[in-house]
Amino acid sequence: MKKILFLFLLFSQCMFSQTLFEKAEKLYKEKKFEEAKGLFESYLKSAPNHQKTIEYLGDIAGNSKKWDVAISYYKKLKLQNPNSATYWYKYGGALGMKAKSINKFKALGMISDIETAFLTAANLDKKHLESRWALVMLYIELPGIIGGSETKAVKYADELMAISKGEGYLAKGYIDVYYKRYKAAEVNLIKAHQLGKSAITYDKLYDLYMYKLKDKEKAQNIKK
Repeated sequence: MKKILFLFLLFSQCMFSQTLFEKAEKLYKEKKFEEAKGLFESYLKSAPNHQKTIEYLGDIAGNSKKWDVAISYYKKLKLQNPNSATYWYKYGGALGMKAKSINKFKALGMISDIETAFLTAANLDKKHLESRWALVMLYIELPGIIGGSETKAVKYADELMAISKGEGYLAKGYIDVYYKRYKAAEVNLIKAHQLGKSAITYDKLYDLYMYKLKDKEKAQNIKK
């Protein structure tokens, strides 16, 4: 009888925990992040290594710009899953966002870890778009003296091109805009927009015409 009672209580606890996670996930998808956070934290007490819960809590922390908290969650995930490109990418992303929010001299000490995280993600998954985009942006924005390199950025733009032509043209357009090669950027962004027809490709092309080339007619035409 005691054994049956124990099994019943164990089953009830598992069902309650599962329901708790499902409620938290529903709130998260509804963008009720603070409510979801409390439920996820409660669920994590009963399942301390539940990876999806840890990931959600990292995402919520990142959404609130609590970079140290996000870093701690993603670090735990990438240590548990060293072959996960997603977790390495999210870890590097949180590090990168923290670096942008602190003193530049302190941020310099984080560059190597950020680069390593993104490179690891890209090497683990040959079709991982996000890590390659992150590397394009990292190498373009960093000064050459501390690792910035257009050549490296172009390398990962080419890798994006091999995975998705639209993403590749968008990345090459991004690089051209950064270096104020606006005519070359126009060619790449038009190709990206023709392939993607997305809000992102539209915004990039409109911004180029309106604010870089100062061509209001082309800006209005693309708006139509």
